[in-house]
Amino acid sequence: MTIFWIAVGLVCLAVGGDALVRGSVALARRLGVSPLLIGLTLVGFGTSTPELTTSLAAAFAGSPGVAVGNVVGSNIANILLILGVTALVAAVPAARAALWRDGTALAVASLAALAAVLSGHLGRLTGAALVALLAAYLIYTIRRERRVSDAAAALHRAEPAIVEPGPRATWLAALMTLGGLVLIMLGARLLVASAIELAAAAGVSETVVGLTLVALGTSLPELVASIIAAVRRQTDLALGNIFGSNLFNILGILGATALVHPIPVPPQIAQVDIWVMLGATAALLLFAVTGGGLSRREGAALLAVYAAYIGWMAVQAA
Repeated sequence: MTIFWIAVGLVCLAVGGDALVRGSVALARRLGVSPLLIGLTLVGFGTSTPELTTSLAAAFAGSPGVAVGNVVGSNIANILLILGVTALVAAVPAARAALWRDGTALAVASLAALAAVLSGHLGRLTGAALVALLAAYLIYTIRRERRVSDAAAALHRAEPAIVEPGPRATWLAALMTLGGLVLIMLGARLLVASAIELAAAAGVSETVVGLTLVALGTSLPELVASIIAAVRRQTDLALGNIFGSNLFNILGILGATALVHPIPVPPQIAQVDIWVMLGATAALLLFAVTGGGLSRREGAALLAVYAAYIGWMAVQAA
């Protein structure tokens, strides 16, 4: 039954995440919200809503391993697994101007995550600092776009194209948004409770379950969005979506979780997994800067590293 409820929770997260993003994007368009703001928030950050609700639910359930592991594991999966798969389908180009702004922001956020994790405790002050960095990034991006339209802004304005069309009627879009949010909250609660039970039954740490099963489950919206972009040969949008998602995972989700419910950092994450996340981020930025994007060979390399990482954790848990 535990496996069954995990599956139900994952389905709720996947369906709810899709409905939330489609409904909110459709509603924003009806209300005249700018494409840049839609791309920055509702698409790039909206796909991270499952991670947000799951980490908050885990924090309130007293499971820091799931709460922090979900964020770190999702960022690792987004780069090594999702971008790896996307690059195998079609090469992922990267505009240097977009990398300069969003790549720098992601690097700064990753270093902030390292500092927060190595402190051993995510308190309210740390949470406030992370959320403030996110707010500063959004304000800077929007103000800069009003003065000059660069490649990064153009990329974010185009991101709504990877979202399947939502309802045209405003009330239907609002209903879809609300229904998606309810499903995400239900899925997060089921997934966290079942993951904790599974860890106890299997004799493995909650941190391992958070880094793998929970992280993969909450990354489903990013996987769907990236596959859609790859099939449409819009892989540059997939890269922008992953940048936005990983940025929000660190600054928004870790920040909001620490702000609402301070939690300790599991030693395993401080010793191993945060460094894997930093290495994956560095590899992504290096590939993108030196080669103008990700080639199929580099995508295969990212997937190989992810397989090795999951294999190592399986051996450690045995």
